[in-house]
Amino acid sequence: MKIALITPAGPRARNGNRGTALRWAGMLRELGHKVSVQVDWDGTPADLMLALHARRSHTSIRNFAVCCPQHPLVLALTGTDLYRDIRNDEAAQESLTLATRMIVLQEMGLRELAPGLRRKARVVYQSARAVKGAVPLKSCFEVIVSGHLREEKDPFRAVAAVAHLPVQSRIRITHIGGAMSRSMAREAESWMRRESRYRWLGEVSHGRALRLLARGRLMVISSRMEGGANVVSEALANDVPILASRIAGNIGMLGGDYAGYYPLENEKALAQLMTRAETEPGYYRKLVAQGRARKPLTTHRHEREALRNALLDIT
Repeated sequence: MKIALITPAGPRARNGNRGTALRWAGMLRELGHKVSVQVDWDGTPADLMLALHARRSHTSIRNFAVCCPQHPLVLALTGTDLYRDIRNDEAAQESLTLATRMIVLQEMGLRELAPGLRRKARVVYQSARAVKGAVPLKSCFEVIVSGHLREEKDPFRAVAAVAHLPVQSRIRITHIGGAMSRSMAREAESWMRRESRYRWLGEVSHGRALRLLARGRLMVISSRMEGGANVVSEALANDVPILASRIAGNIGMLGGDYAGYYPLENEKALAQLMTRAETEPGYYRKLVAQGRARKPLTTHRHEREALRNALLDIT
């Protein structure tokens, strides 16, 4: 098929939406399809549209539905779609109605959809590659935070937790991700001046971000909302244990019985788990073992087959 793959993230973006779009384009080409990745649909005829983001891709979705009403339209829902926009944004709500098929990135995402919409939704977990030869730093117990600095990510919760660590702790925070506003950059810089155990690297290439994550002894994902964070898949693929805010998007990625959740926006509780991971080998091994149990979800083959199956009965 000729597939128009729409993502609101432009060619220079280094965010999750762009990475997902490019990875899916490659997988669909492996399956024999011709794929055009666009920010806005240019009107070129296509047999199928696959659009990321209900609200931000709404114009492309609506135009395709009008111009090609007999052709399937697949909508992949992001975190801001599932946990905010589809509740109160008319454009996002219309995108749900126009979609022939919907994709969510973790199993809990299905619960956000009304039963009638849930029937046309499928789960596609995102894959990630393992980095060979990653070696943890010996100088400290390095904790990685990887994600752009924006409110939805609660980006400074891990560094706020540092103040609640025991004085003998060797934990250091390495924070990867570009600031989405000047105020966020100033806050990160202010944290670095006040807290010697925190280092913000800003935006780096995906390859470097993955190598830094792979050498980490622990990763923190502190988000307020997530559709199914690819950085969680990356940590799972590299056997890096995770501490995560207890939100639906993280539970859908890690499972309901995962031992590494802390209450959202609670840095004291996060500090307690960080301390346990650093000082209790049994707890650390449990996090690793639970992550490895979910690791098969992150393979290239698993994601490609799930994507293929999502298109099977609508084309």
